[in-house]
Amino acid sequence: MAHYAWLDENNIVVNVTVGVDETELINGLDTETFYSQATGHNIKRTSYNHRIRKQYAGIGYKYDVDEDIFIAPQPYASWSLDSNFDWQAPTAKPDGRCYWDESTLSWIEIES
Repeated sequence: MAHYAWLDENNIVVNVTVGVDETELINGLDTETFYSQATGHNIKRTSYNHRIRKQYAGIGYKYDVDEDIFIAPQPYASWSLDSNFDWQAPTAKPDGRCYWDESTLSWIEIES
């Protein structure tokens, strides 16, 4: 059993489904090709254990064709992608429990 992400024309994930194992052929085609032809969507395999394409694709994730990875949606307008394609806040997260406050562009400590 494998999981497959359905992409729209902008390479945004619009659905994720379970399909046959990626090592199997369907009518002589690899699974991505078969599912793409059957659905009319570009289909890319995704993995819960992050073995391929960086991370498991969720709805709203973007598939980067050049890097062959899925990128999570930007969590806040002020955050930017780093060289590992992970979103980073403008300031480093401090130790301890806290949350990001976009209105002040700062981390807010959660008191115990």
